[in-house]
Amino acid sequence: MFCYESIFEIKEKRIKLMINKEIELHRRNICNKFKASYLESPDQCKVGISLNVKDNIVPINGLRHPPQGDSTGWYIWAGEYSEDTDFFKPLHVCHLKDWSDVIDQFLGLGPGWRFLIAGDYIDVWYDESLLKV
Repeated sequence: MFCYESIFEIKEKRIKLMINKEIELHRRNICNKFKASYLESPDQCKVGISLNVKDNIVPINGLRHPPQGDSTGWYIWAGEYSEDTDFFKPLHVCHLKDWSDVIDQFLGLGPGWRFLIAGDYIDVWYDESLLKV
């Protein structure tokens, strides 16, 4: 028996590849804009995210520690930060777009980088202390 891919499956793979390349290019452009190092955040890896990001609360904050295991090192929250042990929930990068459409562009920033988004206001900066985990 022969295994083969249908034309539909081949086209679907090509479209996904083009979208992934476009996402990577956008993330690299953000890194270039802020003179930041680039580190991929693969779709199958996870971020830590607070549930209130879904509620469109501002500001949205993100910080990146060095990646470990299947984690990208990203921790993202909206509004006030909390020290509660269950504040952050694991979420695969590929599902982040269902939570917010403004975060993905920053996920190429390397460890030590932070961002803050509040409507039209965007701030991105480097925080070396994030590397000491």
